[in-house]
Amino acid sequence: MPRKKPFSVKQKKKQLQDKRERKRGLQDGLRSSSNSRSGSRERREEQTDTSDGESVTHHIRRLNQQPSQGLGPRGYDPNRYRLHFERDSREEVERRKRAAREQVLQPVSAEVLELDIKEVYQPGSVLDFPRRPPWSYEMSKEQLMSQEERSFQEYLGKIHGAYTSEKLSYFEHNLETWRQLWRVLEMSDIVLLITDIRHPVVNFPPALYEYVTGELGLALVLVLNKVDLASPALVVAWKHYFHQHYPQLHIVLFTSFPRDIRFPQDPGSVLKKSRKRGRGWTRALGPEQLLRACEAITAGKVDLSSWREKIARDLAGATWGNGSGEEEEEDDAPAVLVEQQTDSAMEPIGPTRERYKDGVVTIGCVGFPNVGKSSLINGLVGRKVVSVSRTPGHTRYFQTYFLTPSVKLCDCPGLVFPSLLPRQLQVLAGIYPIAQIQEPYTAVGYLASRIPVQALLHLRHPEAEDPSAEHPWCAWDICEAWAEKRGYKTARAARNDVYRAANSLLWLAVDGRLSLCFHPPGYSEQKGTWESHPETTELVVLQGRAGPSDEEEEEEEEELSSSCEEEGREDRDADEEGEGDEDTPTSAPGSSLATRNPYALLGEDEC
Repeated sequence: MPRKKPFSVKQKKKQLQDKRERKRGLQDGLRSSSNSRSGSRERREEQTDTSDGESVTHHIRRLNQQPSQGLGPRGYDPNRYRLHFERDSREEVERRKRAAREQVLQPVSAEVLELDIKEVYQPGSVLDFPRRPPWSYEMSKEQLMSQEERSFQEYLGKIHGAYTSEKLSYFEHNLETWRQLWRVLEMSDIVLLITDIRHPVVNFPPALYEYVTGELGLALVLVLNKVDLASPALVVAWKHYFHQHYPQLHIVLFTSFPRDIRFPQDPGSVLKKSRKRGRGWTRALGPEQLLRACEAITAGKVDLSSWREKIARDLAGATWGNGSGEEEEEDDAPAVLVEQQTDSAMEPIGPTRERYKDGVVTIGCVGFPNVGKSSLINGLVGRKVVSVSRTPGHTRYFQTYFLTPSVKLCDCPGLVFPSLLPRQLQVLAGIYPIAQIQEPYTAVGYLASRIPVQALLHLRHPEAEDPSAEHPWCAWDICEAWAEKRGYKTARAARNDVYRAANSLLWLAVDGRLSLCFHPPGYSEQKGTWESHPETTELVVLQGRAGPSDEEEEEEEEELSSSCEEEGREDRDADEEGEGDEDTPTSAPGSSLATRNPYALLGEDEC
């Protein structure tokens, strides 16, 4: 019998990589020689990309790659609407890594947390969004697509010519995704701009406000979403800030998971995550305010009585913790008509159209990724009809849902507009996919200098022999201390996995369990005024009325998403439908994990 040849671990790894690439439809031998996960992923994306706008620049990183066996039916490309962001240079990544190891973190003052919209977008500059160029019925589809492509390249050229890459934030470079926004704006009678209350000026591009209210002549409703993650005084302060600077706005406060603000929660219990049982979506705070805003906009041109009746039925029939299960209740609920949109929906429509056609008002939901657009639709419907995820880019193309026979909702994919926002803040806001970050440590440092992460997580300095002694912290120290506390180890050498720990901390910030809230200008000086404002008291009472009681919610301790997944796989916890909800609030105190096995909370597929 011939002797078997030795088969090394390195050969086995190469065999598995080749097998995965054959499944993705790539030719053998095209695999990158790089051993890094991000490097091989980027090369595969460059070989399979077929979307428009790919020739705009050579420094584009394409995210959320979907495995495919070529084009699907009718020439559908599953990677057509994936995110396109500018790639950081290798030198810039290495420079930030060194800074994360060497720069000592210092807490910033309260004034630094005040964020003015003029600093982010610079109104009147080239930081605009791409507009659909003029067209006529005499143009063919190929001519129209070519014209839009040329216009988009000119748009990118103006921005990159006026600002350097280091100063610009991440913003969308995929023309197909912008076409989704054009289509939603064209078919909408009312536009909802959804923002995150923790940083609403980040999600509010003034160019979109001027375009919708000026050129299109449509009503724009600003939805301050996730109000359960901020103090009522801060919510009221942001509301008045936008009323003062943008008088044509209709402002609505919303949250899909209200909680009672009158009962303070332990800020250190960040590892607990609240899971609602029963028809939790019917407890959403804000549908009635949105109805009143739409009634004022339509001015009786559309009959919205069916919507008001639906809200009354949802409030009367909302049950929590009845043990029947969410699935059984959804089976008995009235059906929601969902219109699946395909590429045919992107065909040209008329330059002018009828407003409130057939007595139906179309409400378009637009905004940045991860601000809660899909969760807002679920809250309006009263149950889950749209899958939600913490990962940006989960909603790939727009869909329409009939809330009532006279109200149609349109969910648009999240779009990142160009701005001068620090990229670390974009990561903490959930705009950029955390699993795709090449260097997450500076974002952790940005967070730790603004909120006391070390105290909230009870971290011990990795070089401290005496826990009571004071030691200077850098971003790398925080990640290493968190890896030690949670038991995150590398596979081969069993060292502290600081990369996974950094991703874990960023997920805590995105979920709101490490809540970083920014303030409007002048908030620090007028904080007492806002805390005693009549609207603040009214909001506290309203949230206490909508929030569930302690007996009506079930809490489970859940491990954070893993960042050391196998190459090419998505983060399971982040993409799990129904469990990675965008608007998950912080929850009640829980037991410490110090005396428990940190690996007992991990699933079989993690690490």
